[in-house]
This record gives sequence, C-alpha cells and structure tokens, in this order.
Amino acid sequence: MRTRDLGIVLGQLPTGRLNAITDVAGVRVGHVTLIRGEDVRTGVTVILPHESDPGSEPVFAGAHTLNGNGEMTGLEWIREAGTLASAIGLTNTHSVGIVHHALVRASVRAAPNAEHPRWSLPVVAETWDGYLNDIDGQHVTEDDVMTALAAAEDGPVAEGNVGGGTGMKAYGFKAGIGTASRQVVAEDSDWTVGALVQANHGIRERLLIDGVPVGSELPRSEIPAPERGEQGGGSIIVILATDAPLLPHQCRRLAQRATIGVARTGGGGEHDSGDIFLAFATGNRGLRAEDHADAVTRDLRMLDDDHITALFWAAIEATEEAIANALLAAETMTGNGVTFHALPADRLLEVMRRYGRGPAA
Repeated sequence: MRTRDLGIVLGQLPTGRLNAITDVAGVRVGHVTLIRGEDVRTGVTVILPHESDPGSEPVFAGAHTLNGNGEMTGLEWIREAGTLASAIGLTNTHSVGIVHHALVRASVRAAPNAEHPRWSLPVVAETWDGYLNDIDGQHVTEDDVMTALAAAEDGPVAEGNVGGGTGMKAYGFKAGIGTASRQVVAEDSDWTVGALVQANHGIRERLLIDGVPVGSELPRSEIPAPERGEQGGGSIIVILATDAPLLPHQCRRLAQRATIGVARTGGGGEHDSGDIFLAFATGNRGLRAEDHADAVTRDLRMLDDDHITALFWAAIEATEEAIANALLAAETMTGNGVTFHALPADRLLEVMRRYGRGPAA
C-alpha cells in the first residue's frame, strides 16, 4: 500500500514511472530482511548509485545533518572531496561495523587485479531498531550484505518492513523503508530526483500527512504504541539521488531540502533523533583521476543555479511522500514483546476526508 494507491497525492510535481529512487537511471536497491524467532527483526538495505562499480567511478555528492544523534560513515571525505565512491548501506545502529566491513570487502573484490591495494571509505547509515529487534545480538552478517548487493535491482523498490527498515517505527506506528520520486522539466532538459528513507523517528501527536494532523486524530488511546517510543527518539536517514548535473556544493544544498520534507510530516529534528541526509548526482561521470592521467583539467557540466529551486522542491516532495509510503507499506510487527501497529489505511482515509483531503468517498 502506498499513498497514491489510496488516492492521496502529496505535492504538485509529477512522479517518475515507478515513483521510486530507481527512477534515476542506473540507481539500484537491494534488501536482506532478517525475521527469526521472537526477537530478530532487522536487516540491511544497499543503494548503488549507478550500473558500474562506484569505487572505480565516483559521483558528486553532498550531505546535511539536521540532528546528529546518529551515524553515517564516510561523510568527512564526502564533505572534503565532494564525491561518493561506494555503495550506500542502511542498517541498525549496532551493525554499522559489519556492513562497513562487508562493503570494503565488496569493493576489493570488484577490482581483483588492481595494481595497488584498493582504498575504500564506504557510506553506512543507521537507525536504532532495539524496540522490536535484539539489536545487541548483531544478527546482520557480511554474507547478508553481499546478498543485498547481489539482489540490487533498478525496478520497483520494496517498502515497509524490509531490509534496514525491518524493525523500524515512526510516529508511534510501524514504519521502515519508503521511497518516491519527482520529475523536473526546465526548458529543453528534464531531470529526476528520487528519495529513499529509513524512517524511525517522530512523535505520534505531530504526524502530518498532506498537512492533516493524522497523529492527533489517531491517538494512542485508539492505536496503542509503547510509551518509550513516543518521546521523539529515533532517527531518519534520507538518501537523495538525481541525474541532474550538480556539483558537490549543489548536492549539499539538495540534501538540506530533505529537512523540509521531514518537517512536512511532523519531524522536528528532536534532541534524541539522528537525522542525516545524503544527496548524490549522476549528471557528471568519468570523475576518476586515473581516467584523466594526462590531463590537468577536465570539463564538467553544472546546472545553472537559476534552475535549481525546482530540484529543491522535488527533493522536498519526494522525501515527504517517501516517509508516508514507509508508514503505509509497513505491517504491524511484534518483537521483543513489543508491538508497533501499522497505520490503518481505512482510518487514514476517514481522517483525510474529514479535512477535505484525499479522494472523495
């Protein structure tokens, strides 16, 4: 179930064909979901920026942190050099190390005949799934990461209780992975901006969908949630991809706009939340220094800043809808003796209609 399946349209810009981050050509997503026994509810999600080995062909990137109670590895070099040179891994807080280790291993295996040892600083981001998952058990393995990489595809993206989002919750409801995309047309060019979120944040009473106070209309007295999940703790990771020819500082500016998308759903970057956003752009390729060994300079394309505002709005709308999709796609889950309930589609529609939003009855 997604927002548009219910007739709820967020924003004004058109979506891509799949309404997913994979609408950006070459981007691939893979999941491994781990559900075992009564207390394993976790997994890993990987995002590949294009069809080639990212270690051999980096792309421009930039990042923004709304609130830093979280982790995304590799950001110091991205801020310094402005390039992403690895797959992106999303998982739980206590599995960042093993996912990082596995992505290094995958990078080394991608260049077995390299003249020099491979250099790799992978990007791995986390949110905390310890309500539903035995997080201290560190159940994600290197092989799980390799399986997710092998499964990465450029088609529809599974959402909700999958991959890194398996044990996540948001706004007191079950949540997880969500995605969406927007298309921007400027004169004779058109570009796509895609978002993928791992949503594990927010306070029930602040949840908004299309501006409607859904959270306060569906209180805990109607749909219970554990008290400890209602204090604003948790985090959200947002990955933005675009095929526009952005330079690193423009990617950073794009990543900042995810903040507004989060805010439109009621997220405020609370003290205990880790809200970290990364944007990468595939509009310039062939950036590896070895490909220009005899050149002192190289030619790049840059989107004129007079046209970048449309991409900002695309990032805002795609982030907002990706969060809503994460909530709607997720199913009620119990783990560790704790239950987080799904956001019920029927009640959501009732609330939306009461406020004059969503489809007619």
